[in-house]
Amino acid sequence: MPKAVQLSAYGGVEQLRIVDVPKPEPKPGEVVVRVVAAGTNPGEIGIREGHLHAMFPMEFPFGQGTDFAGRVDTIGAGVDGLSPGDTVIGWSNRRSAQATYVAVDRSQLIRKPPALDWFRAGSLFVAATTAVAAVRAVALKPGDVVAVSGAAGGVGSLAVQLARRAGARVIGIAGDTNADFLRSVGVEPVAYGDGLADRLRATAPQGIDAFIDLFGGGYLDLAAALGVAPEQTNTIIDFAGAQKYHVKTDGSSAGASAENLAFVADLIAWGEIVMPLTAIYPLAALHEAYTELARRKTRGKIVLALDTTVAEPIRSPR
Repeated sequence: MPKAVQLSAYGGVEQLRIVDVPKPEPKPGEVVVRVVAAGTNPGEIGIREGHLHAMFPMEFPFGQGTDFAGRVDTIGAGVDGLSPGDTVIGWSNRRSAQATYVAVDRSQLIRKPPALDWFRAGSLFVAATTAVAAVRAVALKPGDVVAVSGAAGGVGSLAVQLARRAGARVIGIAGDTNADFLRSVGVEPVAYGDGLADRLRATAPQGIDAFIDLFGGGYLDLAAALGVAPEQTNTIIDFAGAQKYHVKTDGSSAGASAENLAFVADLIAWGEIVMPLTAIYPLAALHEAYTELARRKTRGKIVLALDTTVAEPIRSPR
């Protein structure tokens, strides 16, 4: 039987179960994909724990996962441009990507670039589209100085490189263990923690023009204290702070499109930017994957391998 991750009640990782489900049949305009790899995202933890019920009302049981990559299995009526066996990257608006098979609208799929590996492809959509939206929101100009919190995470590791491509000088706020990675992509690392404001002022004595908050926890207070204009400040997580300081909140919803997904996928495939992976887990290690994700210490993405015949899951490849 095909498998799917399902949540039967709000709570911790123990509420996530791998269950047998029928293989989906495509409706008109839909494509059923056999999933090779599926991503995990911090937002799924908030949904699982019930904190985002008002924003994402769900009826139990419901699935998990937005990002995936795989092979086309079956095609519904009216679908053009794809055939069974084609390799694709996509996203599920039903949060059902962590499954053997997923059915999505044709518009939610792009062809996987041949040079892009399955695991980066399968964990790409949310991070890529959020990074594109967050960088565009702060309207960087060549020579601008931008600070990015959570700079080595799934979204951050892409956002700092997109900001560099926009011509900005990028200061990445992250832990010391990520300093070498940030330097390797042309970003100036600054460690988070006590004294951060002073370290940022010392790094950019002429001031910081823009701030992208990907972590929350008071970074908008810091941006305001540094004198960053609201129109060049964006957060994807601190919505209360955004109301307080009247800053932007562009994230995955603002960036969600096949065009943005294809843009970032091609950049990674051609080696123009890199996408680090913290770990690749088999589906059976689902609880371990989400426990690690909740620590918020990842560099890049944590990925689930649904089809282990493609490549053996490995721990911490970075």
